[in-house]
Amino acid sequence: MLGITKRGSRYLRKNLIQGARASLPTMSKSDTRLGAWRRGLLSRSHHNTVVVALAAKMARIVWALLRHERTYDPAAQAA
Repeated sequence: MLGITKRGSRYLRKNLIQGARASLPTMSKSDTRLGAWRRGLLSRSHHNTVVVALAAKMARIVWALLRHERTYDPAAQAA
């Protein structure tokens, strides 16, 4: 899943991409599952592709958190 669709709010999509771009330097130094995913993807893909893929992943995380009325826990394991 390396993309983000053009459906929905352009403003929200733009903010997700800017947030992903801003978080990449910090995330590359972190030792989390998301940081490892990002480092692996960056070794295979272009920087801008990784930014959009991270924005799409962030959108799915935010949707799941809102849908299930939970707070973000970076240490949580996927079911």
